[in-house]
Amino acid sequence: MDQRLSLVTLAVRDLDATRAFYVDGLGWSPLLEEPGDVLMFKVADKVILSLWVRGHFEDEVGPIGMTTGIAPITLAHNVATRELVDEVLTTAHRAGADPVQRAEEREWGGYTGYFGDPDGYRWEVACAPGEIGQEVLP
Repeated sequence: MDQRLSLVTLAVRDLDATRAFYVDGLGWSPLLEEPGDVLMFKVADKVILSLWVRGHFEDEVGPIGMTTGIAPITLAHNVATRELVDEVLTTAHRAGADPVQRAEEREWGGYTGYFGDPDGYRWEVACAPGEIGQEVLP
């Protein structure tokens, strides 16, 4: 098996609210849009983020386990400067992200903050030092 990731699929409750957040709020352009079913974005070379209506997700994948708290996954958007981290978090806030955690210096040397999308999935916005930080920038 090749060492790569092709799609990240997240189950969403309300595709219209999800679309409003990502398209209208963040300014993203859909790659594929099937109203009432799925919304897909090309997020990197050969990588797609798929936002799939929860019921259709469960029909194919199986029941979603319900727990309290935050989903045990984060999605990351890395940028080249600390100022860009703050700009992206401001854009997410204007788009209706809730919550938005202000960026801070991390013990490992990076500068990161978080925002939640309409389904509570957490996006980390980061300026990361070193080789890994450079590897993920366009």
